[in-house]
Amino acid sequence: MLKIRDLVKVYPGPVAALQGISLDTAPGMFGLLGPNGAGKTTLMRIIAGLLEPTSGAVSFDGADVVANPRDVWAQLGYLPQDFGFPPHMTGEAVLRYLLKLKGVEAAAGTKQLVAQLLERVNLAHAAKRKVKGYSGGMRQRLGIAQALAGDPKLIIVDEPTAGLDPEERLRFYRLLAELAENRTVLLSTHIVEDVSVLCPRFAVIAGGRLVAQTTPAEARAAVAGTIYEGGVDAGDLAEFEARWRVTQAILVEGRNRVRVHVPDGGPPDGFAPIDATLEDAYLVLMREAARQREGAA
Repeated sequence: MLKIRDLVKVYPGPVAALQGISLDTAPGMFGLLGPNGAGKTTLMRIIAGLLEPTSGAVSFDGADVVANPRDVWAQLGYLPQDFGFPPHMTGEAVLRYLLKLKGVEAAAGTKQLVAQLLERVNLAHAAKRKVKGYSGGMRQRLGIAQALAGDPKLIIVDEPTAGLDPEERLRFYRLLAELAENRTVLLSTHIVEDVSVLCPRFAVIAGGRLVAQTTPAEARAAVAGTIYEGGVDAGDLAEFEARWRVTQAILVEGRNRVRVHVPDGGPPDGFAPIDATLEDAYLVLMREAARQREGAA
């Protein structure tokens, strides 16, 4: 069990990156959803024992991450948002080098362990290929391979699908879902689809604060019956957005197909009720959080 209590991180400036985050995550997949700059990466680095918080506590299976991060590192696999691989090295050589840095040993030898890890992430066919020839998804799978070394109980992945094409993203989803069957996987992302596909539970963070901790079904149910869709001419969209709570606007054949959140009263003329999506629920939560921050300011 990962436990986070009253976590605060203030950078010089001062900049309050985290403002009292508390949450618990059980084994399985748990999502942390929020926009860029919300504080997700700061939180991931503190959980990984790579950054000291200003105040608060983090523990994993009873081990104090803040006081003794080395006790947790042996149980941790971490794929940061920006993981740079030496482009001139082969995937096999890179993984062998990273295992040496991490101090991971295997009874059957490092060579066999590297082969097993590459097979696990479907990169055995590219073991001898230089990393500079890898696609974005292949690099992410190589990053997961090094995170898996040592069979960690906790895996942290920070924005793992950003920049991946749809096929690579689906392949990565299957891999992450498989990993979460017997360990805790913490997924940090700004992509709503990642959470919708993978996470039975997730938290929403904005401005360094916890906005919600819920499930996809509960989040959709919270805005059910309040989402409407209709068409708006391109030239009228700005005025429309000033009057209504727009959750989505997509240009189709010169007209905007617009979804709005109407918690009270009737919808705009020509708009019909539609099933709420997780993206609708997320955007409603973000708008409410922004209003609360403005009110506090």
